[in-house]
Amino acid sequence: MATISDPQITVPPRREHPSVSQREYTARAVRTMGRRKVVNAIMVGLTWLAALVATLPLLFILFYLLKKGASSLSIGFFAQMPKPIGEEGGGMANAIVGTLILVATAMAIGVPVGVGAGLYLAEHRATKLATVVRFLSDVLNGLPSIVVGIFAWQFLVRPVGHFSALAGSVALAAMMIPMVTRTTEEMVRLVPTSLREAALALGYTRWRTSLTIVLRTAAAGIVTGALVAVARIAGETAPLFFTALGNQFMSTSLTQPIGALPLQIFNYAISPYESAHALAWAGAVVLIALVLVFSLAARLATRARFGNATD
Repeated sequence: MATISDPQITVPPRREHPSVSQREYTARAVRTMGRRKVVNAIMVGLTWLAALVATLPLLFILFYLLKKGASSLSIGFFAQMPKPIGEEGGGMANAIVGTLILVATAMAIGVPVGVGAGLYLAEHRATKLATVVRFLSDVLNGLPSIVVGIFAWQFLVRPVGHFSALAGSVALAAMMIPMVTRTTEEMVRLVPTSLREAALALGYTRWRTSLTIVLRTAAAGIVTGALVAVARIAGETAPLFFTALGNQFMSTSLTQPIGALPLQIFNYAISPYESAHALAWAGAVVLIALVLVFSLAARLATRARFGNATD
């Protein structure tokens, strides 16, 4: 190998050619490699710039929310009930508790259904039913949230004659199910076939193999998908307008209207009073903090399964 003074540039051996000298060939190779290094540096710089631009909106939102709402965060904000519009002080204790109840109930409904459907799609991927369910899951995953809220109102609120936390949870669960379904299917399909065959060879039935071997192996990825789905529904507002409605008082009943952070933020945001606007900004900070917690939990669940491979 012929090498020039730069230790990082190594000239490949010259192919025999009667019209090209070794010196000329080396000069051409050096110029070519120099151009490649310049192009590589430019492309790496562009990817860094693209990554920075992609994160700027989130950083700007976080900065602006903290600037507007951090001053209104206090113990009273988390412990006190809302005061009448126009009065100073008050908090969002009812909305925080309501959001946690809605999300927990939606998880209890949506996660088992989504995991079961995803397991069926992965284990019976070639059947007609699996094809239809997969297609409908993709359609439902892209359905606007307000449409889900209208359907929940039509079938869950109107027949009983009143709004309820349960109706809101079902609407949120309907948004979770397709995402959990597709994530579960992809994670289960990554489980090696040899693992299934080994369990079947040991005498396990097919359903027991799927539940105890396959799901356990894909558990980390499934948990990640579920947490990402929860992070998505935690800030949904439109479905709750038609189902949970909101409540200015503390309520933990699933059969009654219940408060929620997105609804409380909207009500304060459209108020003409500056004190209500400050509480709306503080509520937005708390809401995005919940979303970040779910996202970090999904990240940790992924790292627990794949180690540093996700870095």
